[in-house]
Amino acid sequence: MTKTILTVDDSASIRQMVVFTLKGAGYEVIQAVDGEDALAKANQHTVNLVLTDINMPRMDGLKLLALLRKLSNYKTIPILMLTTECSDDIKAKGRAAGATGWLVKPFDPKRLLEVIAKVIE
Repeated sequence: MTKTILTVDDSASIRQMVVFTLKGAGYEVIQAVDGEDALAKANQHTVNLVLTDINMPRMDGLKLLALLRKLSNYKTIPILMLTTECSDDIKAKGRAAGATGWLVKPFDPKRLLEVIAKVIE
C-alpha cells in the first residue's frame, strides 16, 4: 500500500524538490504552503507522515506540530521537521511538542528517504 506524506513549506522551490524526491521513491504527496493550510489538509486526508518546515507565515511548524498532536489520528503519526533551524533550544522545543525527528536544510535526498523509511514503517 502506498504511503502518503503531507509536506509543509512556504518555499515553492523546497516543496518542488521534496515532492520530486518523495514521488520518485513511490510516496503519494499532499502539499501545504504553511501551517494553517497543512492543518486544514490534515483534517481532510489520512496521511502516514508529516514533513514540515518551522519558519512559515500564518502558522509556524512548531504550532502546527502541537495542534496535530492534539488530534486523535495524529498522536502517533511520525512528524519530521525539515528546517534551517538547528539550535539545541529549537530542537528541544520540537521534541517537547512531539517531533519524531529533525532534518536540516539543505537536505540530502538519500538521507531524507532513509529517515522517512525508518519512521514510516
